[in-house]
Amino acid sequence: MNEHFSVPNSSTHSLLMIRSHFGLQRNPFDTESITLLSHQQEIFDILRVHAQQGGLCLVLGEPGTGKSVLKQALVNHDPKRMITPVVNRTLHTYHNTLRILCQAFQIDFEGHDHRCERLLVQEAFKIHRTGKMLVPIIDDAHLMPADCLRKLRLLCEDFPHSHNLILIGQPPLLQLLTLSINEEIRSRVTYSVVLPRLAQETIEAFILAQLDRVGLGHNTFTAEALALIVRSGEGLLRRTRNLCLSSLIEAVRDQTRTVDLKQVNRVLIQPHWRKDCDAPTAPALPLLPTPAP
Repeated sequence: MNEHFSVPNSSTHSLLMIRSHFGLQRNPFDTESITLLSHQQEIFDILRVHAQQGGLCLVLGEPGTGKSVLKQALVNHDPKRMITPVVNRTLHTYHNTLRILCQAFQIDFEGHDHRCERLLVQEAFKIHRTGKMLVPIIDDAHLMPADCLRKLRLLCEDFPHSHNLILIGQPPLLQLLTLSINEEIRSRVTYSVVLPRLAQETIEAFILAQLDRVGLGHNTFTAEALALIVRSGEGLLRRTRNLCLSSLIEAVRDQTRTVDLKQVNRVLIQPHWRKDCDAPTAPALPLLPTPAP
């Protein structure tokens, strides 16, 4: 469920600055309306097929490889035909996770876990009878306790076959499922994929497509600035997006409509962009004299 705040946060304020400065009607690099890349579209199409036959699907990848974009695409796809309740808070016990699911289904969740499970199963069959698919999504599933995952798997066994539980997380989740105690979960996985880092050509095409979407010219970033952003993005969509937006903010500060190396480098020298080997180190402390024996 999307939350809307009446007071703009710092990110919203930055986007408003960029839109005002460049004369835009839409937010650049908006995660809510990004078109899926070709490999993401392929994964999305496969997930839609598996949503009709039960079991589990795993969507894995490093932070920033596009998992959240896929999740949003599933949620937005066809809400009248495919119901996609999302559990984002995975550092919870099974007790609390049940209540988050009940809340997503707008079910009264007073009572014991068994009652919540019964109500969820009843709601799943109610959805099935209307001809809809049920696709619960567990985000950051690698953080969910293993016993909670096992109980969720048992709960989904009672759901109708026109459902699929999608686990989105980082690659360590796959290592967790290889343990013999989790074989019952792994044996029900019908599809799994690890989202890769992207080639530089794909990252560059992504940036230019986002400029086209909001009506900015390709020369908004100079060739040198674009090349530096592509290299520094390291094949990660989120990292690339954040670097582009931060560079545009620097252009607003400089009152220029062109992003050059000056603006990009001003972003890259910020501590959170620097590698450990590039980070400044504290001066060495003088050695104290060794006391005489």
